[in-house]
Amino acid sequence: MINSCIFIEYMPKRLLPAILLSGLIVGTADILAAFISAYIKSNTKPDAVLKFVASGVFGRKAFGGGTSMAAAGLLFHYMIALTFTVIFFMLCSKIKLISQYKILSGVVYGLLVWFIMNRIVLPLSNTPSIPFKLTNVMISAGILIIAIGLPLAYLATKYYSQRSVAFTE
Repeated sequence: MINSCIFIEYMPKRLLPAILLSGLIVGTADILAAFISAYIKSNTKPDAVLKFVASGVFGRKAFGGGTSMAAAGLLFHYMIALTFTVIFFMLCSKIKLISQYKILSGVVYGLLVWFIMNRIVLPLSNTPSIPFKLTNVMISAGILIIAIGLPLAYLATKYYSQRSVAFTE
């Protein structure tokens, strides 16, 4: 707790709002894309998508839950999106190549998010396993590139470029 308070105390004044807004943007884009994709693929309603997310913590009982399980899934989704947002902002502040190659950085980060979620997080969670299908991988990786990677590349590099301009004036 003390370390996080020290971090917040020394954080540039506008970094936290930039991270929170960026996390909200990419989290919303990602969950809306997930809703649309699930509906098109299998007529799955948004509450079932959110309960799937909640099943990562609550297991199969999440699917039998009501609105509270869907709300928990939405909360977990935004927590995950915010975590990936913080990581990208940290990387962007340390690796200058990200701002030089925004599109490539966004694509690579979207693929990295897919890999971490599908090959590390989901297998370690309580979610039901999803059979591997190349078309599903391509769709979900594409969603993460478009909804998370590219927007974060734009938002973070915009934040850091404005910050460097402000310091030179």
